[in-house]
Amino acid sequence: MVRVELGPRSYDIFVGENWWHRMPDFLTSISRKSPAIMITDKNVFSLYGMRFLELIRQAGFQAEPAIIPGGEDCKNLATCTLIYEQMVTDGLDRGSTVFALGGGIVGDVAGFVAATYMRGIPYIQIPTTLLAQVDSSVGGKTGVNLPLGKNLVGAFHQPSLVFVEVDFLDTLPQREYLTGLAEVIKYGIIWDRQFFIYLEENLARIKAQDKDCLQYIISRCCEIKAQVVAQDETEKGVRAMLNLGHTFGHALEALTLYERYTHGEAVAIGTICAARLSQSLGLLSASEVSRIEQLIEAVGLPTRFENLDPQAIIAQMYRDKKQVGGRLQLVLPATVGQCRIVDQVPESQIASLLGQCSENS
Repeated sequence: MVRVELGPRSYDIFVGENWWHRMPDFLTSISRKSPAIMITDKNVFSLYGMRFLELIRQAGFQAEPAIIPGGEDCKNLATCTLIYEQMVTDGLDRGSTVFALGGGIVGDVAGFVAATYMRGIPYIQIPTTLLAQVDSSVGGKTGVNLPLGKNLVGAFHQPSLVFVEVDFLDTLPQREYLTGLAEVIKYGIIWDRQFFIYLEENLARIKAQDKDCLQYIISRCCEIKAQVVAQDETEKGVRAMLNLGHTFGHALEALTLYERYTHGEAVAIGTICAARLSQSLGLLSASEVSRIEQLIEAVGLPTRFENLDPQAIIAQMYRDKKQVGGRLQLVLPATVGQCRIVDQVPESQIASLLGQCSENS
């Protein structure tokens, strides 16, 4: 168990293997007086929906499912409106609970719905992808996209509990497994050099999806994120380090209409862009850049983007919510295990760096 210490809003993250049937044991402290809703997508529902809906009902909740199509296209206010309308029809009130069963998109949408319905109701995260298990289900960031950019509408709203079942990964497509590994590697770069070394030394087990290895990786990532969130819940300081690779990555996703790259693939490329930019600024050694690139490539993630204009990427980066006062807030590695935020990088230097990170270079 990992504890996220936030005073009266503290909560636990439970990580285990083949223990889905025990989930009702962890729900005893959650109110059952009002109707509940389980938000999921159609793919996850076909695999696990009825099983978990029955578990939620066994725990005493009067719950109905809300099934969204899935994919980045449905992470918007229109989807939220449909869910709000179902919640009103089903009689959900301020004492109700939202269950989020799915990956990062489901978790973001469900969390935002919970944050805004009747000015905020409790929600529980049941993440089904590696990315969601190690990152997006923890920390209370919720949000949806606008046509002009990713996660531009959102709120900080902490879950009441996070329940991680490692066996969900048995049905995860390989590409989605890899997208989660991009976030795993990020934790080693920003916070824990020994964890980065562990990843380097256990590549075979990671590729084979060894359950003991995965349970350790998920738990360690959750521990790191819990530490970061406890220090800086609303991203005014150290939590910004979790955005390593994301300012570049979100721009790549938006410019390719969320069709060419998964989130993790874009973050992997963005992480290499950040590492190379850091080297060009004299902050990171060439050997450390090489280690980062080698690990990202070794797990099977892309290391370069293709057919995108550097100036278009920079323009999109300025639409990112992490820019402040017209300045890009870039998270750059100083060494493996430590990063810093830099906000005065000349555009010409960023453009030159992006040219080096293109497959066309």
